[in-house]
Amino acid sequence: MQHEIKKAHPLLDEKGHLVEAGFTKGLLMDYDRKAIKASGFRIKEWDYYLIANNDFAVALTIADNSYMGLDSISLLDFRGEPWEHTNSPMCVMPMGKIGFPSSSDEGDVKHSSKHHSISFEKIGPARILKFSMDNFMDGKPISGEITLIQPPEIQSMVICTPYKEDPKAFYYNQKINCMPAHGIVNFGDEVYEFSDGSFGVLDWGRGVWTYKNTWYWGSASGAVDGIPFGFNIGYGFGDTSAASENMLFYNHKAHKLSQVTFNIPMKPKKYVTRGSCCSGSSGRQFDTCEMTEDYLKPWTFTSDDGRFEMDFVPIMDRASLTDVKLICSDQHQVFGRYSGTAILDDGTKIEIKDFLGFAEKVYNKW
Repeated sequence: MQHEIKKAHPLLDEKGHLVEAGFTKGLLMDYDRKAIKASGFRIKEWDYYLIANNDFAVALTIADNSYMGLDSISLLDFRGEPWEHTNSPMCVMPMGKIGFPSSSDEGDVKHSSKHHSISFEKIGPARILKFSMDNFMDGKPISGEITLIQPPEIQSMVICTPYKEDPKAFYYNQKINCMPAHGIVNFGDEVYEFSDGSFGVLDWGRGVWTYKNTWYWGSASGAVDGIPFGFNIGYGFGDTSAASENMLFYNHKAHKLSQVTFNIPMKPKKYVTRGSCCSGSSGRQFDTCEMTEDYLKPWTFTSDDGRFEMDFVPIMDRASLTDVKLICSDQHQVFGRYSGTAILDDGTKIEIKDFLGFAEKVYNKW
């Protein structure tokens, strides 16, 4: 079932419950932080941008998770020996004071400290991203300004997801893919220029989450024969029985998909006792073994309707682990290249090869 919401109305009712679960192709529901009835410590608001081309990428985040705020800058270079670095200053108890707009269509958000600043401005069809950090990596500063153009006809993926275990919890999320990007990033003496062939995606999120969550998310934006093409795929938390968040974008029009599965290769993590199991262990045999994801081996993606069938060859794993018992975040955002087929609503088959994007698995306890 893929329920499309057709009428605009408030996101939440007087009890703080989602009025309607499902998807839209634009930001139709009215989000009001004051309508939330859950604890203020559970509210999460964020804007995340990824700007990429075939050679390098930058990711920017401003997040207000109520008891913890986070600003983040990532620089990724896919050339030669690929590398990435992320620096994420945090603050305590922002509790809504960052002042996120209630819509992605208008309003600005910015946050800073003595040694860094990030701002996202919306001026007409342009999204202007500015950032700087005195000591980004190895004592070197980073700064940049990138402009994304959001064509007026662009459609996006918007999902309104409830949680079975908590009627006051919800996930309201928009992904805007395939926004052409132009700008400059300076890191030390290096200059990274984003021009033709560079695209940005916005991950705009507002919600109240349950304590433990695992999600899978994949995204790519580029062009096929000169026509903008991209996709958003994902699943893992919340009650998605009304709709998935899987969608294709072709020439800025959205095409809804059903279910997509991430097939991540596995490898032995821990051999337990001697016996007769676990091949591939240098000739040794054991009774049982614990398995874990092998993120840098090739993945595959399959769909229940055959409309999204992809191979994925990783370039790098942007991994991050924070575990202080009550709060845990285990993130694997894997950048790589997709090859395969995607089928639009009218049956048109789009074939891609070595198409840059990412796929991730993230476990959070927060």
